[in-house]
Amino acid sequence: MIVNPQSFNYRLIIGSLIVAVTVLTVFSFTSYKSIVAHQQFLEQEKKLVQSELSQMITRYDDVSVSNDLISSQLEDAKSRTKATLDSLTSLRSDLSTLSKFKKQLYALKEKTKSIFITVDSLEEVNRYLKEEKQVAYNQLEEQKKTNVSLLKENKLLEKNIEKGSQLTANSFRAKGFENFFGKKRSSNKAKRVHTIEVCFTLAENTLAEAGEKELYVQILNPKNNVVSDQGVINFGNSSLIYSSKELIQYNNDVLEVCLDVDGDIDERPLSSGTYYISIFNEDKKLGSTQVQLK
Repeated sequence: MIVNPQSFNYRLIIGSLIVAVTVLTVFSFTSYKSIVAHQQFLEQEKKLVQSELSQMITRYDDVSVSNDLISSQLEDAKSRTKATLDSLTSLRSDLSTLSKFKKQLYALKEKTKSIFITVDSLEEVNRYLKEEKQVAYNQLEEQKKTNVSLLKENKLLEKNIEKGSQLTANSFRAKGFENFFGKKRSSNKAKRVHTIEVCFTLAENTLAEAGEKELYVQILNPKNNVVSDQGVINFGNSSLIYSSKELIQYNNDVLEVCLDVDGDIDERPLSSGTYYISIFNEDKKLGSTQVQLK
C-alpha cells in the first residue's frame, strides 16, 4: 500500500489542532468556573464583613450612656464604622480590598470591645448605685414612717403628761353662812346668808408642777347671774367671769381647800333657789357642786 506523505501530514496537523482546541476549551472552562467561584467567594466575604459592620452600628445605636467621655468614644467608633461600611459598599470586591477591610474590621472590633467593656463596667457600677440608692430610699421611707409614728407617740405622751400634770380635785361641797355677831353660823335661809363657803380636796399629783396656784370660784344664782362679780379673766381664746380668786401653795400632796365668797351688799338678801358653784384652775374646770337656799 502506498501512503501519500502530504495527506498524512495534514491529518496529523488537524488532529493536533483538535486536541489543542479541546485542551484549551477545557482549560478555559475550568478557569472560568474557578474565576466565577472565586468571585462568588469574594462577594460572600464582602457580605459577611458588611453584615458585621451593620451589626456593630446597630449595637452602637442600642447603647445609651450618661458618661460624656464614653459617649464621645462610642460616637467616634460609630462614625468610623459607618465610613468603613460605606467605603466597602462602593468598592469592587477583590482580594486586596477585602483584606484591607478585614483588617479595619478587626481594629474596629477590638476598639469596640474595649469601649463596651468600659460601658459594661459603668452599667455594673450604675446598677450597684441604683440598688444602693433604692436601699437608702427604702431605709429613708422606713425612717420617715418610724419618725411619724414616734411623733404621734410623743404627741400622745405629751398630752398624757400634760393631762397627768394637771390638778385634779374631788369631794366638792358648799354651805351658806350668816354673820352672827362677828361669827360664822351655818344657815340655809337665803335672806340670812352673807357668805357661801366652798370646800374641796386637791389630789396628790407628783407630775404636777409644785408652787403657787391660782384658783377661781364662779357662783351662779338661780337667775344664772354671777354672784359677787369680780370681772373677767382671759385664758387664750376662752374667758371666765369669776366670783372669787384664791392663791394657794401646792406641794404635790393632798390639800384641803375652803374658800369664802361674800355676796355684794346690793345682792342681799340672796334669792331662794339653787346656787351652782364651779372651781377653775386657769381655764380648766376642776369640778362643781351646788347649794340650795330656802
